[in-house]
Amino acid sequence: MPLALLALAVGAFGIGTTEFVMMGLLPDVAGDLHISIPAAGHLVSAYAIGVVIGAPLLAAATARMSRRTVLISLMVLFVAGNALSALAPDNGWLLAARFLSGLPHGAFFGVGAVVATTLVAPERKARSVSLMFLGLTVANIAGVPAATLVGQHLGWRAAFLGVSVIGLAAIAALALLIPHDHTRAPAVGLRRELSALRSLPVWLALGTTVAGFGALFAAYSYITPMLTESAGYAGSSVTLLLALFGVGATVGNLLGGRLADHAMRPTLFAGLTSLVLVLALFPLLMTTAWGGALAVVLLGVAAFVTGSPLNLMVMERATAGPSLASSANQAAFNLANAGGAWIGGLTLAAGYGVTSPAIAGAALAVLGLGVAGVAYAVDARRAPRRPVRDRVVATHVPRPAEAAARH
Repeated sequence: MPLALLALAVGAFGIGTTEFVMMGLLPDVAGDLHISIPAAGHLVSAYAIGVVIGAPLLAAATARMSRRTVLISLMVLFVAGNALSALAPDNGWLLAARFLSGLPHGAFFGVGAVVATTLVAPERKARSVSLMFLGLTVANIAGVPAATLVGQHLGWRAAFLGVSVIGLAAIAALALLIPHDHTRAPAVGLRRELSALRSLPVWLALGTTVAGFGALFAAYSYITPMLTESAGYAGSSVTLLLALFGVGATVGNLLGGRLADHAMRPTLFAGLTSLVLVLALFPLLMTTAWGGALAVVLLGVAAFVTGSPLNLMVMERATAGPSLASSANQAAFNLANAGGAWIGGLTLAAGYGVTSPAIAGAALAVLGLGVAGVAYAVDARRAPRRPVRDRVVATHVPRPAEAAARH
């Protein structure tokens, strides 16, 4: 695998760190800016909105540019957003800075996934995408806990300055390691780029992402109360357990990339099926401490096995605009984040118990399997059929003795 994938992984590491670190720093930010915790929670939403809006818009606007230049420019925007977050004088400025930080997120992963597949042989495409996303999963193991500790001891502004430094390192890596050749996008107009989003298979793939990862976030958004109220862990242990989720996500990401290169759709179906089973077992596993830890790891593995095949499926079904479609897939991922958390919250509000969001997640994973099945049926109907004369038909070929007997 080329070293250029390392540059993409460094960028993904920085993006993953800044996306999730705010959740651990909400009390610190709220106290410093003299706002409530719910008001500080809007900072998480501002970032997600930036991702959803920025992913398709920036990918479409930069469709004719060199993908190497696009990646570097997006990371410059990322650094600016995080530096402004560290310098924000009040909550309004911080909301704007977090929105700005989210804008390059989806486009970076979308364009980066396309670049990753151009750097390797065709039979290694899914693996190359998984190696780029390795930065995102490792961020949950090391980046987010480290930035949270920095923020708690040196102030939350120091955490965002640290993320800005990671972004500068990513810019240097992209400039040094991404080759100038093989990264120029085809000279297509914006209309043709947008035409990729008129394809039914592309929308079915995006729908699978929303349902599948919505299943993950329905449970993961409420993993802390499950671990403390049901599995019996102390609140101080949750950070370590969330790092275990990152370990599981890393294993699932690498496994999914390797398997998808051999059989993309079976890997997707297997991942979604395993996600259904893991989430359905959550109420049982969360009754003991060891079961809770196992559930967290298995959730990460099952969910992220589907990441590489979903990204590759979207790109392959949007040949006219793979960067735009892949970026839209990142927007779908963030819609899954918001929608899954909302659905999981509904079950808690209805009084179904602390592990009920996992059951809601299992239902969403079943929905994802259904959408994936429809996508398979649509692809099968659209596949070109060979003429009758070209088909191999099993027939009985008479032996010479039989032919002679007939005459």
